[in-house]
Amino acid sequence: MLSAAEVSALWVSLKVALTALVLMVIPGVPLAWLLARRSFPGHALLDAFTSLPLVLPPVVTGYVLLWLLAPSGWLGSRVGLDLLFTWFAAALAAAIVAFPLFVRSLRAAIENVDPRLEEAAANLGASPWRVATRVTLPLARTGLWTGLVLGFSRALGEFGATILVAGNIPGRTQTIPLAIFTTSQTSDLGEILPLVAVISGISFVAVLVAGRLGRPRSTGSSWV
Repeated sequence: MLSAAEVSALWVSLKVALTALVLMVIPGVPLAWLLARRSFPGHALLDAFTSLPLVLPPVVTGYVLLWLLAPSGWLGSRVGLDLLFTWFAAALAAAIVAFPLFVRSLRAAIENVDPRLEEAAANLGASPWRVATRVTLPLARTGLWTGLVLGFSRALGEFGATILVAGNIPGRTQTIPLAIFTTSQTSDLGEILPLVAVISGISFVAVLVAGRLGRPRSTGSSWV
């Protein structure tokens, strides 16, 4: 049975991970398409920059965000928003850390879509938006769902960047990973098991659902 503090950490974690997912998807889908379908000067640099959070320690990502978002920071002083030590700062940090996993999964799936199908749809009068939403993304749905699951799971488990920009405030910014860390420092290790079981169970269910939704359809469909 989870305590009230653990339920609060679970709620904050879900709120942070789902918000991070939205923050990933909005720029991630067009970016994945751009990297998969277009060749332009700076393509390699953009690809490398997108993948950078994969190889950087999360605390480095957190430090950069801290430098940007602090009231006296480069962005904070210009925009005037005080996001530090809020759950939204945790979501932003989680989104940045998980962003490459989403983009790379979707990009690989888009690259496997036969471009002749997109050309055929365009020749039949479909707009670029309709081609993308009725041809490209449905055919790349396995990669899309894989990216969503990987991004959600990574955001759910984010620790290093989160603790720098959002702190570890119970009931406000304390996620399950932060609660596990705190409990491991102050209590018996056996008390961590419920939190470990919860976060493992959520990730497992997410993988099952994504696998189900990402299965190829058994019957043909008209995409245009």
